[in-house]
Amino acid sequence: MKELSEGADRLVGQAAFNVLAKAKDLEKQGKHILHFEIGEPDFDTPQHIKDAAEKALEAGETHYVNSYGIPELREAICDEIEKTRGFRPDMDQILVCPGANPIIFFAAACLINPGQNMALQDPGFLTYYSVLNYTGIRGNMVKLKEENEFRMDPEDLLNVIDQDTRMILMNSPSNPTGGVMTKAEIERVAEIAEEKDLYLLSDEIYSKMTYDLEHYSPSVRDQCKERTIILDGFSKAYAMTGWRLGYAIGPAPVIEKMGLLLQTIVSCTPSFIQHGGIAALKGPENINEWMKEFRKRRDVLVDGFNSIPKLSCVKPEGAFYAFPNIAGTGMTSQEFADFALEELGIALLPGTAFGPGGEGYVRLSYATAIDDIKMAIDRLREGL
Repeated sequence: MKELSEGADRLVGQAAFNVLAKAKDLEKQGKHILHFEIGEPDFDTPQHIKDAAEKALEAGETHYVNSYGIPELREAICDEIEKTRGFRPDMDQILVCPGANPIIFFAAACLINPGQNMALQDPGFLTYYSVLNYTGIRGNMVKLKEENEFRMDPEDLLNVIDQDTRMILMNSPSNPTGGVMTKAEIERVAEIAEEKDLYLLSDEIYSKMTYDLEHYSPSVRDQCKERTIILDGFSKAYAMTGWRLGYAIGPAPVIEKMGLLLQTIVSCTPSFIQHGGIAALKGPENINEWMKEFRKRRDVLVDGFNSIPKLSCVKPEGAFYAFPNIAGTGMTSQEFADFALEELGIALLPGTAFGPGGEGYVRLSYATAIDDIKMAIDRLREGL
């Protein structure tokens, strides 16, 4: 057989699904596994959202639609951005996507040439690095620091920008750390993007999932008309991970090209799914109640890790991830993850799955039952 392309050889996929597959194999062998690897809410999609999609199916919403999204959903997104970010985008600034993940690729492919680079956090979301590897775009890494509660420091960002940098990628609240940048830090990043004439892709998929800090978007500076691109979606805040529905807000010329790329690859986002998105944005929100539950789980997990010798954990301010420090065990991140799964029946991810800056850490998604969190802490305490 002929060799695959160089880009295909560089694809590695997402560690969470690899660990999940291993965990499922162990479960088939009769082992009891506690799951902390997959980042999705354990709540069900609210009924009114499912009803709206079902109604759309029954009404025949099963055909091709506008590649940029149906007008009704784009209008609802305009309302959402006005309510949550304080400005109202134009309709031609909006792109509806089958999931938020493709937006990362679309933005990189439309704005950065191979050999040029984007500045982004390390550790960071797995897809960021997959896009870099596949496209041949270089990543100038901004190391996140535990002493800074894993917030991206604007001055560290400034130090990695060079003449070949085309875009800054910022993620707050953050996956994998749960870190939430302050308003001042985010404003400074937006200033840097303006000073250096760079695009700024702001991954705000966890924008509704903060605890004690208010979410702030850099988009208020240019209202996404010049350089800022918002990435957001429905997976996390509405428990719609399997629906695959996201959206981008950005400068109209950029959105036009990203939309043509979407049109080329997937044609459009299914219409009945988009009707579910309309119901999500216009209907009652469950996220405030869910966040109360996530707060309880976070506190149990963080307190548990901090009670075990050789382990420690910064309290995350957003999302539903914890990023404990395991360096005191003497194990690498991968060794600890293997030990936790194979010896203790705890499925979690090595920090290095999110970049070299994750060495010495592991990531746990605490979107799971408190009893499972307590059981995991007990197993860790006994196993270590």
